[in-house]
Amino acid sequence: MIKKSFNLTPAKKAALEKELAELIAERPAIKERIATARSFGDLSENEDYSSARNEQKIAETRIMEIQDILKSAKVIRNVARTKVTLGCSVTISLNKKEVTYSLVDPVEADPLDFKISPASPLGQAIFGKTTGDSFELNGQTGKILAVA
Repeated sequence: MIKKSFNLTPAKKAALEKELAELIAERPAIKERIATARSFGDLSENEDYSSARNEQKIAETRIMEIQDILKSAKVIRNVARTKVTLGCSVTISLNKKEVTYSLVDPVEADPLDFKISPASPLGQAIFGKTTGDSFELNGQTGKILAVA
């Protein structure tokens, strides 16, 4: 089995740790809902029981997923860079529009929050480039204005 490594920003690591703590804290309440629903009798037609068990399954799956991510996480630091690499912010001009993106691990990517993965089309186009470099994306030429 290949061990996956995750590169997280300090903020993402803190957010995952907070989510994990909240999910673990929710365990007793979920168990209580299961016990209450079980006391209603016939489990085969007990929607409250099925719903509570499903909630428990989702929570436990997410707990395991977060624990796995945190166990193999490396925290990336924002340091001055000259090349576009994981953990840096990049201001680009594409279609006469300037936008600043952060290049992050796929587990942290959120294009709506301007966090892109090196595996995304834009991430692939700019990875390894420096300030002033041009790149192609879907037939459009862009330019890297700054790397930080």
